[in-house]
Amino acid sequence: MSFTIDKSVRPLKIDVHTHILPQTIPDFSSRYGYGDWISLEKGEDGNTVMWKGGKKFRTVEVNCFDAHKRMCECDDCGIDVQVLSTVPVMFSYWAKPEHGLEMSKYLNDDLAQTVKRNPKRFVGLGTIPMQSPDMAIQELRRCMQFLGMSGIQIGSNVNNKNLSDPSLFPVFEECARLGAAIFIHPWDMMGQEHMDKYWLPWLVGMPAETCRAICSLIFGGVFERLPNLKVCFAHGGGSFPMTVGRIERGFNVRPDLVAVDNEVNPRHYLGKFWIDSLVHDHKVLDYCIDLFGEDKIVLGSDYPFPLGDVPECAHLIDTSSLSKVVKEKIYEKNVLDFLGVKRENFI
Repeated sequence: MSFTIDKSVRPLKIDVHTHILPQTIPDFSSRYGYGDWISLEKGEDGNTVMWKGGKKFRTVEVNCFDAHKRMCECDDCGIDVQVLSTVPVMFSYWAKPEHGLEMSKYLNDDLAQTVKRNPKRFVGLGTIPMQSPDMAIQELRRCMQFLGMSGIQIGSNVNNKNLSDPSLFPVFEECARLGAAIFIHPWDMMGQEHMDKYWLPWLVGMPAETCRAICSLIFGGVFERLPNLKVCFAHGGGSFPMTVGRIERGFNVRPDLVAVDNEVNPRHYLGKFWIDSLVHDHKVLDYCIDLFGEDKIVLGSDYPFPLGDVPECAHLIDTSSLSKVVKEKIYEKNVLDFLGVKRENFI
């Protein structure tokens, strides 16, 4: 059943958190002779196996590649626009910088073409080689100034460097200068080598990684030094909303350990950044809106992966007790503010 109501007379539904891959990926393993580069093997069933360093990483369906399939599925569940970003495993921060830059360019060129062919349905966020801040800035500028993207997606850490690391600050500074939106997604989860059962890296590690990223930007003074920086964190801010009291307590009772780079209470930054709505629970959604403010929650689904059920994510908002005004902010206004784009682009 298609979603055919005139978009000019109703709020748009814009999903800020979706992932896409190119149809094909070069054989970087053979080209460079090292590393856990991703390769793709398409099966007769239409699905594709992602291989990482010679080991099976995951199986993805055609909707991870095919724009037409994505648009059909969006129509079926009432999503007007998807914000596209790569699958986090493609960040490849472990690679030599020049090779990471080549990978980023390949992914960004492909994603930009998808958006160009369907500008009323897709918005692009690029990926950049964060292991080299100079090259990252170079590719950031290309994404914004030549590929027409609205920003970038980065990981929650860079080869176990927290996002507060001084070497990374110039990248955030350039994002603020360009008005580039930053979507931060957990990856390379700390301690995952000790969590090989029960899918714990995804269930426990990812929320902790997102909290790590938020705390790093707060305590490292990045938000304080760059008040206009536009940042959105995936998965409802991870474990941060539920531990903010503990985080503030630590700041108050052990400032000698916590407030070493920024003397501003972490609670001051609530409402200074966005989180997506991917929390899977009405009470948690209500709490996040109360904590961060109704202007800082955006629709996110993690499409097309197992935890990313688009109908479920939209249903969570549709069936909530939120007012019509707040729902419309989550679906449209807040995302447009984060991305710095106009509604008219999609009508």
